[in-house]
Amino acid sequence: MHAADALIAEQIRAVLTAAEEGDGTAPIVEAGDPVLRTDTRPFDGQVDDAELEKLAEVMRATMLAAPGVGLAAPQVGIALSMFVAEDPGARDPEVAEVRQREPMPLRVVLNAGYERAGADDVAFYEGCLSIPGYQAVVARPRTIALTGTDLQGSPIAEEVSGWSARIVAHETDHLSGILFLDKAEMRSLATNGSVAKFWHQPSTQKAAAELGFALPSGLVM
Repeated sequence: MHAADALIAEQIRAVLTAAEEGDGTAPIVEAGDPVLRTDTRPFDGQVDDAELEKLAEVMRATMLAAPGVGLAAPQVGIALSMFVAEDPGARDPEVAEVRQREPMPLRVVLNAGYERAGADDVAFYEGCLSIPGYQAVVARPRTIALTGTDLQGSPIAEEVSGWSARIVAHETDHLSGILFLDKAEMRSLATNGSVAKFWHQPSTQKAAAELGFALPSGLVM
């Protein structure tokens, strides 16, 4: 086994051990840790199917406990191309409509990649479990083409739209060492408390006008 693959296997087993000895979750790595800036390696049998499935369970439990809607392997200290995502959707009908935030069932994706699948960009506040306490507006494609494989090794090739596309793109970016702040409108940067106090609207039009940043193609999203 390649040394890098052996290291990934070691990282996976360390996470599984920590979860077993604790509450079933793993510690989340925060910004500044080099693993968040490392290109991940594809899954290529570094561990067996049972360990891989257990890792997916631990990552999902960690994501839900945080709470969050997505988690990539680097965020638990593993330089592997893998993420989990699950979103209950927006409760507020207006938010659901403006943000195109519909429920997304649990998905586990290995060796993920994406490309834009349309000309439209939309810009909304987003945060990251590895950068706790802060959010910023990020413009992302409304629709993306996702590729990868599932836990059973079956290929994934599909278009994902709306808020689900934002989640998937955010998590896939982690696999290339990219954090959401790398793509954010930095004039929009705010604490979670400030977002709740000032920018708790379905769109980011008000935030853009008052904080002084542009929205893509004149959109009011």
